[in-house]
Amino acid sequence: MATASMAFKSREDHRKQLELEEARKAGLAPAELDEDGKEINPHIPQYMSSAPWYLNAERPSLKHQRKWKSDPNYTKACCGAMTHDSKSCMDRPRKVGAKYTNMHIAPDEKVETFELDYDGKRDRWNGYDPSTYSRVIERFEAIDEARRKYLKEQQLKKLEEKNNNQNGEDEASEEEDDEDDLKVDEAKVDESKQMDFAKVEKRVRTTGGGSTGTVRHSMREDPLPDSDPNEKFYVGDNQYRVSGQALEFKQLNIHAWEAFEKGQDVHMQAAPSQAELLYKNFKINKEKLKSEMKETVMEKYGNAASEEQLPKELLLGQSEREIEYDRAGRIIKGQEIALPKSKYEEDVYINNHTSVWGSWWKDHQWGYRCCRQTIRNSYCTGSAGIEAAEEATELMKANLARKEATEDKPKSIQEKQLASWGTEIPEDLVLDEKLLAEALKKEDERKREERDERKRKYNVKWNDEVTAEDMEAYRMKKVHHDDPMKDLLH
Repeated sequence: MATASMAFKSREDHRKQLELEEARKAGLAPAELDEDGKEINPHIPQYMSSAPWYLNAERPSLKHQRKWKSDPNYTKACCGAMTHDSKSCMDRPRKVGAKYTNMHIAPDEKVETFELDYDGKRDRWNGYDPSTYSRVIERFEAIDEARRKYLKEQQLKKLEEKNNNQNGEDEASEEEDDEDDLKVDEAKVDESKQMDFAKVEKRVRTTGGGSTGTVRHSMREDPLPDSDPNEKFYVGDNQYRVSGQALEFKQLNIHAWEAFEKGQDVHMQAAPSQAELLYKNFKINKEKLKSEMKETVMEKYGNAASEEQLPKELLLGQSEREIEYDRAGRIIKGQEIALPKSKYEEDVYINNHTSVWGSWWKDHQWGYRCCRQTIRNSYCTGSAGIEAAEEATELMKANLARKEATEDKPKSIQEKQLASWGTEIPEDLVLDEKLLAEALKKEDERKREERDERKRKYNVKWNDEVTAEDMEAYRMKKVHHDDPMKDLLH
């Protein structure tokens, strides 16, 4: 910008420069950028935006307007250190600052820069001194020693009191119990580890080694599968997974997975209380559904278990009625054969009928015998209906016989060619050969005129009368587009 201002510009270049500045001020042109790529406000005057000639600025910039020298006098250090200001100083505020007294000048802090990797930045124990943990150990040992001393004093007091009141045998048993209590209190060993160690030791001693799992001190399978289950003291760790609350927890997880697959927002780890409540409601609804289904089945079919049994007098009763059987086991005398009862209502006559439906059969149809009707909901017409039906059938047979007698002989081939399919033609129709030839010529002329209607004259005498020869000529010249042999006929 400085070089541009010092260089000579023509009148045209000066005018373009002014137009560009006005466009930038109006927002029509983009603002000018400095060395750092930042926009320069176009409303800044030229005497402020133009750099001096001695700075040798090649591109426009506003750095010459900014403060570029750092002044240590404005750090406001109260203790003499130049790495922090007075606001963040951790020393006691002085009555007179160090810059005035020039005494007890504090050294500058050493600012350490660590280049840590991804794991180092997220290490919880980064910068921790392990030697400081020895204080924690010493404190714990002192507390543990004081606790043991106090417990021993209490146990000694109890033993002295019991020695004065009880016999020697009781004293010995109580001393053993007290010693066990002291051992349990003094030994800070995890109870689960003690139990696992004793369990493994016992099973190895009894089974002769046994096969442990991949995890140490664990035997998942049954070490004695062939022994009596009532005499077993241990059946394997897998037994705990399929019994007790472990099985319920497994079923709860399975229910949560199935509910999630079917669209419900259930997650066992994210919302265990919600999943447990849904599983509880599911079991309640399932039991209700089972009970309702059981009640419906019992209402429909009954319950033979709950019904009252017949008295023994009827079950084991005897009678003096004589019954005779044949060699095949059929009853000959003494008991009437019970006819099977139909599920339909019997001896019920509707619509004035005197017989039931299905008492008459003809032509693969059931009907009423009283009126011989095959429609079930029909009204009974009696003998008059039977006579009317017979007369109707006789009349139909007579009409069929008359039609067969009046039929003519088959027509000749020429008559079939003259007749047209699908139209009614008189039986005594005879076509004139000359008129037919003229009609064919007229049909050809008509088709020729249809191809070029512009040559047709205005005053044309039309004849509206259509003769049989004209119709025959039209049919003969008509093109059937669906006929595969149409190209060979004409």
